[in-house]
Amino acid sequence: MDGHPGMDPDTVTVLWCTTDGDERRRARALLLRGAAGMLGVPESEVWVGHEPGGRPFLGGAGEGVRVSVAHTRTAVAIALARGAAVGVDVEAVRPLRAEPMARAWLHPVEAAWIGGLPEAERSVAFLWLWTQKEAVGKALGRGLRGGGMSRRMPLPRDWPPALDARSVPSPLPGADALASAAVLVDGGRHVLGVALCGDTGGTGGGSGEGGVHVQVRRIASGARS
Repeated sequence: MDGHPGMDPDTVTVLWCTTDGDERRRARALLLRGAAGMLGVPESEVWVGHEPGGRPFLGGAGEGVRVSVAHTRTAVAIALARGAAVGVDVEAVRPLRAEPMARAWLHPVEAAWIGGLPEAERSVAFLWLWTQKEAVGKALGRGLRGGGMSRRMPLPRDWPPALDARSVPSPLPGADALASAAVLVDGGRHVLGVALCGDTGGTGGGSGEGGVHVQVRRIASGARS
């Protein structure tokens, strides 16, 4: 299916909701509902399959739409895009031993950035980077294997970040074909990381004006497929 009416090629749409259980079923329902709604077709015309490595893909009317799914015990999220492979991750903001974890697992530049922040901001900063690393791994189709934790992410221009439902992915240092962004949602209680791999609208990663944008939308947690 070419063109996909209702899908802006310059926008990655992320849909998310909180949940109190059965996250996998809720994620699948959210994926079907979101894809059908964006394509303007009944849910019965879209189906979900999985590649051998577990990455989901859409068939039927959704063929060619790139998707990613993430869930925790408190939230689920999906990302849908045209053209570029996409990845998404979601984490609940919580206290962490952020500075020693950063020194152990992250790139030294990232660890130094986290260590330079006020202690109260380090946990969310760690998750800000972590969700993007997870999202990049999903967009690449290989998770965090092969040094994914130490892969550098773009650091935010402003900190602490504003609560914002729209963001522009920035290219990863030394990897212009990869771009990522993170967004605080749910009043700052969750972090969403999003990544693109491949064609990001001809902007070398989407960092410039007119590049690919991430549009985040919350849906009712009680939604069913």
